[in-house]
Amino acid sequence: MRDHNESLSDLLLDWYDANARVLPWRVAPADGIAGKRADPYFVWLSEIMLQQTTVAAVIPYFLKFSETWPSVRHLASAKDAQVMAAWAGLGYYARARNLLKCARLVAQQHDGQFPEDVKPLQKLPGIGPYTAAAIAAIAFDRPAVVVDGNVERVMARYYAVKTALPAAKPQLQNLAAGLTPDIRAGDYAQAIMDLGATVCTPKSPNCSACPWRTGCRALALKSCADFPVRRAKQAKPTRLGIVWVARRQDNAFLLERRPNKGLLGGMLGWPGKGWCENSINAPPVKADWQVLPEKVRHTFTHFHLHLEVRTAVVPVGATPGQGEFIKSNGFDANELPTVMRKVYEMACSSGRL
Repeated sequence: MRDHNESLSDLLLDWYDANARVLPWRVAPADGIAGKRADPYFVWLSEIMLQQTTVAAVIPYFLKFSETWPSVRHLASAKDAQVMAAWAGLGYYARARNLLKCARLVAQQHDGQFPEDVKPLQKLPGIGPYTAAAIAAIAFDRPAVVVDGNVERVMARYYAVKTALPAAKPQLQNLAAGLTPDIRAGDYAQAIMDLGATVCTPKSPNCSACPWRTGCRALALKSCADFPVRRAKQAKPTRLGIVWVARRQDNAFLLERRPNKGLLGGMLGWPGKGWCENSINAPPVKADWQVLPEKVRHTFTHFHLHLEVRTAVVPVGATPGQGEFIKSNGFDANELPTVMRKVYEMACSSGRL
């Protein structure tokens, strides 16, 4: 069994050497073989960004962050509002808050150096088992077992695992551990993620290009599409809400920064309450509010959101009970969370501001 697993690892590494994706946070396979290691800061930054987000969406954000804050010490010294604004549009904003917490802890308590092993890495804010394993393997070439959704899919198909996710996760983890080599562990981790992302894809896998096609049980059963087995998804609920967009006559807009905890935590946006049943949505300032005919629709991980947009133009002396007025040149709409940017674009195009 051990020889078989080593053979599989070797096949995958050979495939990776010829087919590795070129990504800005990576070291090319040939450079890795020559002893060059990826920057732990870049690995960590990319892995945090890639949580529940596609590579295509992450690349421009990674390039902006790595240019603006080229080291963990630079990021640790950044202002919260700057980092949150740079993160806007990437979603899952708790990641950005933990990003800052982690950077500051690494700078202050670890002399700007990330730990090399999984256990101390997992003690850092925002770093769970997968991210810790990815950093340890890719940046430090530790034989850590890296299992993301791509790896789970590859394992489930290769071994035709019939247990449904998420109950199958421990079994898939053990199967992945049996294949993780002691040598070139970082390249292997990236190789198997690349295999899932580019060949063993969720739909229409390119089995003819797979280095593991000979032993794949799902392929032998002609049932790749049936793996991994998943429980039936529950329908997402729809929440309703009201959002208030006020422009002062001197072209200042009424905005508020949301609490650090909770949805869109720490982000700048338009006043609005709750987004759940029976939430109180009193207007933030006295005005002649107009209701736009269309609603803003946005989907979060666990629910759909339909927002009624109300707009108003208020005099310069208006005093808000919620939020503060910011001149139009004092904020960038592109730095708002996606749902708030949708609101802004609808309000501006309505002709009522």
